[in-house]
Amino acid sequence: MANIESNFKNMVLTLLIITLIASAALGLVYQVTKEPIAQAQQAKINNAIKAVLPEFDNQPASAAYTRKVDDGEVILYPATRNGQPVGVAIKTFTKKGFAGLIELMVGFLPDGSIYKVEVISHKETPGLGDKIEPKKSNFSTQFEGKNPETFKLMVKKDGGDVNAITASTISSRAYCDALNRAYQALKKGGEQ
Repeated sequence: MANIESNFKNMVLTLLIITLIASAALGLVYQVTKEPIAQAQQAKINNAIKAVLPEFDNQPASAAYTRKVDDGEVILYPATRNGQPVGVAIKTFTKKGFAGLIELMVGFLPDGSIYKVEVISHKETPGLGDKIEPKKSNFSTQFEGKNPETFKLMVKKDGGDVNAITASTISSRAYCDALNRAYQALKKGGEQ
């Protein structure tokens, strides 16, 4: 009986030591990778801003501000050239995607029209919903030059002006939802 107790104590002690070592290693890996991951994410945002706006000479990320819209916040990145506004990039989102969250960067010109749209992240179905990405289809080009004041950001099936992606109406609707959220934030931004 004493031998069984001794083995049990040894197993518990061994398991405790292994758990402590694994926890310490995980914490160390987190600390080592935290900064590079943050830098990579910021680089992705900066690249998306450059992709959705005309040429600018300021640092939009340093002038960024947030707006509450619906059930969350969007980030606005104002861009200027020679001190004159050239547009605003807006990091927006929707939770209505087929696979959940979709994040977009939308570039608006000073007149409120959409310059370009870039997908930051999504988990939509490969070959269907992922066609929201500009590299995979021309779906996003139909928004370029359109002003949401006159161009209904809804799929045609719902009475809007947007041609949905074939067999991916849910992703198309979600994309429009994110664009609408960005436009609402832009309008709020102009009020202040």
